Amino acid sequence: MTRSIALAAGMLMLFAATVGILLNVMPGPHGRTDYLVIGAAATLLCLVLLFVVLLKTPTKPEKPDKRDLTD
Repeated sequence: MTRSIALAAGMLMLFAATVGILLNVMPGPHGRTDYLVIGAAATLLCLVLLFVVLLKTPTKPEKPDKRDLTD
């Protein structure tokens, strides 16, 4: 549960930072297409972060059965 909350918070911060940076970098005035590109780039970075974190962090080990411990 804590891992999910931390991951979601990290993704939201990355999304906000990406949008903020791209809004300042892209020349204005911004049109509808500019906002579409900024949102798509921010979403792409968040999804890449999600997959990298989920693939790199180990999962919880399974608990052994009680039957296995009595051998």
